[in-house]
Amino acid sequence: MRDKLERRSFLLLLVLVSIAFGLILEPFWGAIFWACAVTVIFAPMQRWVLSKIGERPNTAALLTLLALMAIVVIPVILLTSAFVSEGVQFYQRIEAGEIDPRQILQRLRDAFPWVDQLLVEFGVDTNNLRERLSQSLVSASQFLAKETFTIGQNTFSFLISLALMLYLTFFLLRDGKKLVHLIIKALPLGDEREQALFTKFAEVTRATVKGNLVVAIVQGALGGIIFWILAIPGPLLWGVVMAFLSLIPAVGAAIIWFPVSLYLYATGAWISATVLVAYGAIVIGLADNVLRPILVGRDTKLPDYVVLFSTIGGIALFGINGFVIGPLVAALFMATWQIFMKDFNGEL
Repeated sequence: MRDKLERRSFLLLLVLVSIAFGLILEPFWGAIFWACAVTVIFAPMQRWVLSKIGERPNTAALLTLLALMAIVVIPVILLTSAFVSEGVQFYQRIEAGEIDPRQILQRLRDAFPWVDQLLVEFGVDTNNLRERLSQSLVSASQFLAKETFTIGQNTFSFLISLALMLYLTFFLLRDGKKLVHLIIKALPLGDEREQALFTKFAEVTRATVKGNLVVAIVQGALGGIIFWILAIPGPLLWGVVMAFLSLIPAVGAAIIWFPVSLYLYATGAWISATVLVAYGAIVIGLADNVLRPILVGRDTKLPDYVVLFSTIGGIALFGINGFVIGPLVAALFMATWQIFMKDFNGEL
């Protein structure tokens, strides 16, 4: 009786201490998560460096970390700096009245009057709708510009998180294999099952991060290039926004280029509008339809519809980190049920 009470008391203490430790680390979850993700992605490079220099884990981890900074961190910082600069300029143009979202909406109404007529037939109060759309467009434009300005103001916080992520990444690269073995030994799920789940975690994280980032970079670059060619203001700003939105499968970058093409039609720039629509549907859309299934769906072994819903749901719950966390949770969900079917129901 006493042994049972002591065991239950200890398990309760274990749970409470684990929860408390998790709450202490809560402000750093973003940095911790990305340190784990980056470690998974660069682990093959770490192993390659070790094979070249011998058993010198500190040196190998440092060299891999330097490669990470050169390949990822420095380009992202430079791009973010340019994005913030262009976003601030965009905000200043809105404040100065050079860009008036209400005027943009009015031109769209004048160019497509049949939309108002169609809405009236369905019993929609177009005057009230126009006012709401106008206010929403103003708010969205100012929000976008202010967010880039806020990013610039929060540079110190960003740099602290980045430093913590890189610091933790070094130790995860150096000691990651030992930590995985320690966790497998500690968890009471069965070593084979835990190894399968860790393998799935690594596969999905690597495929999701690499795949979605490649698609985002390609679509953002293609969108920024066509905006620059067509002399649309803020090509870098909109290119980065399209890159972020492309993390949402299927619709992504079209949220930006399609309304812009409608505005070009409304202002009489028929050639530019037609070029943008054709380019967006064929070139930008093709990048999503071809690259994403190859880079994400195939390696995660998830159906396209599961990738879509889990990505959108992950972003809604966890913000920008959700584009990785969503598919990761979906993959672990399916892997867990497969293990259950195999071990407890005797089925595959």
